[in-house]
Amino acid sequence: MKPLVSIIMGSTSDMPIMQEAAKILNQFKIPFEINALSAHRVPEEVVDFAKNAHKRGVQVIIAGAGGAAHLPGVVAALTPCPVIGVPCRSAISLDGWDSLLSIVQMPPGIPVATVGVDGGQNAGILAVQVLAAGNTELLQQVLEFKENLKTKILKANEDLKQHAFEYRV
Repeated sequence: MKPLVSIIMGSTSDMPIMQEAAKILNQFKIPFEINALSAHRVPEEVVDFAKNAHKRGVQVIIAGAGGAAHLPGVVAALTPCPVIGVPCRSAISLDGWDSLLSIVQMPPGIPVATVGVDGGQNAGILAVQVLAAGNTELLQQVLEFKENLKTKILKANEDLKQHAFEYRV
């Protein structure tokens, strides 16, 4: 089985965030790989990965990074695959703001779809949606997933009715 999605992160300290993307891909039964690749510590490996990911069948790359967060942009500059950036809070980050701005402010011609700070789950969902654009079976699963989100909220509103307040109308 070859991976359709590659999850990469600048450091294994990003794993708690990036595993949320992996959980979503696993839930949808989408083959994926997950690796640490640092744009600063192993730039040659990052270049090799980015230039060759599509040749290995990878269709979407989810790249998480904290601090200066160059990984998603460097990869996007070198691959034809869509890249989803996940800004991660880290010990050296400014509560994730530096990572967010590093990823979202890409120059023209080098797009990186960017989710919110620590948004690994949304990155996984977005990757599934990208793949579903050309796969009717997967599209149906995405529609069911979205319907389940709706059902959860409707049930939550029913549960909220159990909370009585004197001035609730």
